[in-house]
Amino acid sequence: MNLEIVNKELADKSPTEIISWATSIAKSPVITTNFRPYEAAILNAVTAVRKEIKVIWCDTGYNTVQTYEHAEEVIKKLNLNIHLYVPKQTVAHRNAVLGIPSIKDSKHVLFTEQVKLEPFTRALKEHKPDVWFTNLRKGQTAFRNSIDIVSKSKDGILKVSPFYNWSDEELDSYLEKHNLPNEFDYFDPTKVESTRECGLHI
Repeated sequence: MNLEIVNKELADKSPTEIISWATSIAKSPVITTNFRPYEAAILNAVTAVRKEIKVIWCDTGYNTVQTYEHAEEVIKKLNLNIHLYVPKQTVAHRNAVLGIPSIKDSKHVLFTEQVKLEPFTRALKEHKPDVWFTNLRKGQTAFRNSIDIVSKSKDGILKVSPFYNWSDEELDSYLEKHNLPNEFDYFDPTKVESTRECGLHI
């Protein structure tokens, strides 16, 4: 597949058209979510096209109460086919032996592996997706500016970001139109800084 040609063809398509194209060529599609801001948009758009798609939620265990409440609301509202993955070690145990290392601490690599990368790798091994829907958008990080609507993950999975070119304002309108909730009280202990990648997508 020539990604340059594909992205040119999809450049002016709507998220629904992009999702329909991707699901038409997928044998085992999945969508990942962490219920950060604007996640309800991608979850709604994808499940509107493929209702029973597997929704992989890798929960670090460090989400805010507001994020967990938001997640439960969205799961119920959209009747999501959730597949939950959590770290093998509890937050309490990790706090006792490791804590949350700063991004300058060499132990932060181990921390990220434990709370995010290992659960995600486990999910990929179990579900073996060929298409992976994400809500990556241009302008979020330097890395995300370098990809496009369709890219390939380091594992060779076709990664599709239907809202790649959308702004926050456009997503606000989408959420309002579809009567979907949003939640901004979100914390990712592996990123700390909003413009920093956690390692999942690079």
